Amino acid sequence: MAKREENCECCDTFEVHENLLEIVNETMPEETELYDLAELFKVFGDSTRIRILFVLFEAEVCVCDLAEVLHMTQSAISHQLRILKQSKLVKSRREGKSVFYSLADDHVRTIIAQGREHIEEE
Repeated sequence: MAKREENCECCDTFEVHENLLEIVNETMPEETELYDLAELFKVFGDSTRIRILFVLFEAEVCVCDLAEVLHMTQSAISHQLRILKQSKLVKSRREGKSVFYSLADDHVRTIIAQGREHIEEE
């Protein structure tokens, strides 16, 4: 029998619960869906992108506005917006010489709200 690590919260014996694993295997999404979900959550792993989303919660704005409010260059903002747009979290529209960005849909607001709720739990 293998020696357990001191701080490991492991079972004392090895026992596979086939009935539970059957349920898990029936409900587990396909690998491609799990990969896509992990990629989506990676997008939320950058505080600049989160800050951009918080601005977009309040208003549709252009890159110039975002650069000003976040004290960043337009180039840096554009780079982050490209990632957010590729992930279908934001959308854009052209008006004259300006391009305005907004949230793609209400799911974005929901995801962030759920995350905030989770980190504020005690």
